[in-house]
Amino acid sequence: MSESADTNAPDVSGPLAQLRSVLIAGETLEAWVIQRRLYALTHRRVLIAATSGRLIVLTRRLLGGFEVTSIRWQDLEEVTLRVGMLAAELFVRAGKATDLASMGAAGAQRVEFQGLRKEQAQAVYRICQAQDQAWREKRRVRELEELRARSGGVQVMSAPAAAPAGFEGDAVRRLQEAKQLLDAKLITDSEYEAIKAKIVAS
Repeated sequence: MSESADTNAPDVSGPLAQLRSVLIAGETLEAWVIQRRLYALTHRRVLIAATSGRLIVLTRRLLGGFEVTSIRWQDLEEVTLRVGMLAAELFVRAGKATDLASMGAAGAQRVEFQGLRKEQAQAVYRICQAQDQAWREKRRVRELEELRARSGGVQVMSAPAAAPAGFEGDAVRRLQEAKQLLDAKLITDSEYEAIKAKIVAS
């Protein structure tokens, strides 16, 4: 859902215009959700938007203007959605590299957004999950490539006497690293066997 039937409603047209004003070149708005008025009696409502590059939180100031914080997709650690009878709640946890200065101290942050419109919150949640899975896969591939690079230089000598000092310990260490990746399900069985064969056979 890139837009909704509520896009032109008076209560969201302003925040959406403010949101679009902070999008960078090439960044697209994929889904957004705004807090219901009933849940924002003591503060200005919050707009959460999922774009092609980040999760944006736009908070309108009491006396005009707005404040924007963003979470890069690569910093996203966990997102949880709870849907109730009247509204939905979105819980987000992000790593310390995330720009969340206005939400707390440095380090991993967990923020909660209550009173969200249900269908919009579900759309934002789906984007968050898709981006989280995509970045997990990118990290898995990167770790696998690093492991392959480390194990690629191992050469097994046919004569034990010709093996360099410390070679056996190095091979064992690389095999253990491969096994750890397999146990963490970062590589498949076939990938593990291929790496192991490369380490122990010339």
